[in-house]
Amino acid sequence: MRFILRRLGFYLIAFWASITLNFLLPRFMPGDPVSRMFARTQDRMQPEQIEALRKLLGVDDRPIWEQYFGYLHSMLTGQMGVSISRFPTPVTEVISAQIGWTLLLGGTALVIAAVVGNLLGILAAWRRGGAIDSALPPLLVFIGSFPYFWLAMGALYLFGVVLGWFPIRHAFTDGLEPAFTWEFIGDVGAHLVLPALTIVLVSIGGWMLGMRNTMIATNSEDYITMAEAKGLRPGRIMLRYAARNAMLPSVTSFGMGLGFVVGGALLTEVVFAYPGVGYQLLNAVQGLDYPLMQGLFLTITAAVLLANFLVDILYVRLDPRVRSN
Repeated sequence: MRFILRRLGFYLIAFWASITLNFLLPRFMPGDPVSRMFARTQDRMQPEQIEALRKLLGVDDRPIWEQYFGYLHSMLTGQMGVSISRFPTPVTEVISAQIGWTLLLGGTALVIAAVVGNLLGILAAWRRGGAIDSALPPLLVFIGSFPYFWLAMGALYLFGVVLGWFPIRHAFTDGLEPAFTWEFIGDVGAHLVLPALTIVLVSIGGWMLGMRNTMIATNSEDYITMAEAKGLRPGRIMLRYAARNAMLPSVTSFGMGLGFVVGGALLTEVVFAYPGVGYQLLNAVQGLDYPLMQGLFLTITAAVLLANFLVDILYVRLDPRVRSN
């Protein structure tokens, strides 16, 4: 319990630091979002309207410390303000409308890459020097060296434009009413294949190599030799003894990856026009949408910290040595 409370205090401090940076960074950027909105309206806004809008968005002439404490109060009460680029929609509505698609895309790709990559790493290390260990690591590392957007554009052109096997944009077909029907679910799955495939291809090599290297070190431990001397089945030794102890670094990587899923695969979402958080973040930065940027950054930060805290709790369960620290 002492370990968990200590880690919780650390994450609360990190969360406060991230909130502070989240407040300061957009204000250090050049330009003024209200001035940009004023330019878009072609000088049709009155001075009183401009001043009221500055106060609403928190970029008025108040001292920076007063803006900061007002920002803290708004964040703690869940009031993230109004989006500038999608005015007058509240930031919370914008994020809630996009985050589900990001979780679907990023979560599906993460689970597939982690499960398949770890299984391949276990098999490669257990049969070291075999066909899997010799062929797959260099091939997957070669594929993983390509950036997301390059593979995304290649897959989009080949399988979407040339062959026409999969849709080329958005999360579902335009005009199709979202509902929990087999037609809609199948349509969403078809739109999900290409963007998820590109993320899996780029990341699966890292999962395989990480598990392979840890498994090789674990296979040389004395308890593995003892299990073999007792005549236990190789499959049981591989999964129950070696893989279980080699899984701890992968648990950490999975927790961090789960947190960063909320951030979305920005370039992949842009290539496929996938309506996720990453795509929305790009639009917010281009439009100097301070409230939306801050809301998205805060959501991503909270997700990363929460995922890491849950991993720390899981570590206490998986590794008893942590409890004594």
